[in-house]
Amino acid sequence: MKLLKKRLPCLAVMLAVLFTLAACNGVKQERSDKLTVVTTTTMLYDLVKQIGGDQINACGLMGSGVDPHQYRANAGDIGKMQNADVVVYSGLHLEGKMGDVISALEKSQDGKKVICAADGISDELIIFNNGVPDPHIWFDVSLWSLAAAEVAKGLSEADPDNENTYKNNLEEYQEELTELDKYIREKTAEIPEEQRVLITAHDAFGYFGKAYGYEVRGLQGISTATEAGTADVSALADFISQNKIKSVFVESSLPVKNIRALMEAVRARGFDTALGGSLYSDSIGDSETGTDTFISAFKHNADVITNALKP
Repeated sequence: MKLLKKRLPCLAVMLAVLFTLAACNGVKQERSDKLTVVTTTTMLYDLVKQIGGDQINACGLMGSGVDPHQYRANAGDIGKMQNADVVVYSGLHLEGKMGDVISALEKSQDGKKVICAADGISDELIIFNNGVPDPHIWFDVSLWSLAAAEVAKGLSEADPDNENTYKNNLEEYQEELTELDKYIREKTAEIPEEQRVLITAHDAFGYFGKAYGYEVRGLQGISTATEAGTADVSALADFISQNKIKSVFVESSLPVKNIRALMEAVRARGFDTALGGSLYSDSIGDSETGTDTFISAFKHNADVITNALKP
């Protein structure tokens, strides 16, 4: 009996932990009236938490530093999505290797709400490269605000009793995004226009360049599934050396080796370009670096770019 009494508190703690983790382990939380919301990317995980607040249990499939272009859903991920009340994905083929899984969820008849954040953005605002949509919509803060509205609409449809909460959280978050947009423009103003050239590991910053006045060039295409060839490295090295671009940038979700090879190619042409720093592109950071929200990660990017390119 004494042994049983000693074990009961431990058992209670274990059950509490299991219940807390249930939403992220493919198990329905039947004793909770909160929505279980599963997201794909880290940007969406943060967005859903901003909009959903205390009314949801959020679970993100991808961690910091994970490349969504290359991510494949495992059996655990599929279980989490199947057992969720709401699934939120970015769209425009960002989660390219999860396409079949997401399509099946959208066609299922189990009452699950599937939200595509990019559905809140009209085609006129999407950048197309040879007919292929650029999925990196979050790099224009005004577009991310539209994506936030789409998520808020979807959560309200799934949980109409808390529609006012989602609406109020959206309005507050959009005000924060407006301040972020102002911050980025102020940082950009510190760089002379002729020096606003952004060279990155892959072509993820097209919306950023269009919104904030940068010429953007990536070593790889808009998807990291497209490998950079020798001709790509050579052409970009020529551009950098001829235009005396002072810095190039790596991305947190991609290996640094390709940019290192580019820098070596530039050096072989008689010009040294510096490594300007690491940018968050297809993933935001973590709590240890203080970049675990979209806003903090984007401010980090603005600071790194400005410090590297300004006189």
